[in-house]
Amino acid sequence: MDVAGGAPLLGEPLPIELANTAYAVRGQPRDGLQTTAHLAAWLGEVASGEVASSEMRTTPTTADLATARRLRDAIRTIAAAIVRGDQPDDAAVATLNLCAVSTRQWRELQLRPDLHVVPRTDGTHSAAVLSGIATDAIELFGGPLRTELRACAGPGCVLFFLKDRPRREWCSPGCGNRARAARHYARARESGPTS
Repeated sequence: MDVAGGAPLLGEPLPIELANTAYAVRGQPRDGLQTTAHLAAWLGEVASGEVASSEMRTTPTTADLATARRLRDAIRTIAAAIVRGDQPDDAAVATLNLCAVSTRQWRELQLRPDLHVVPRTDGTHSAAVLSGIATDAIELFGGPLRTELRACAGPGCVLFFLKDRPRREWCSPGCGNRARAARHYARARESGPTS
């Protein structure tokens, strides 16, 4: 499991990776987006294929950080509802939709030095990436992959993942090992001391 800005990276789709910037260490909640520097580090790790032209890169603003946290919380709220089989919260869906349209993005054809495409936005680089993540979340939650969304069954874990294998129950092998160890110790306690 890689870490960016203090948050785990599991190789999940970007909306799930953003949701997972709210995580737990030994059952204690952590926030991987506490500062604009954390957001910059996280975006640097995950957004290489997104609107990521070096011409567009800027340091995230406090407004970008606030948007990232709002978007993350909306995605977590919707994901938790889907995993439980509940109807997602109207406010979370409205936040997701608003984030998706908050920054206009387009591509321009440039002539020099050779013909090439340059991504453009009317906002900051961070805002453009977050808008793209919101759009990806809309596709994920409204599409067929929604049925593969899971909450990790590891003890104390609060991460989400897409079930890509039939027997997958955990976000990472580490959570699987902790779950198996917890079951082993619980069985050992139940059977009592051996002589």
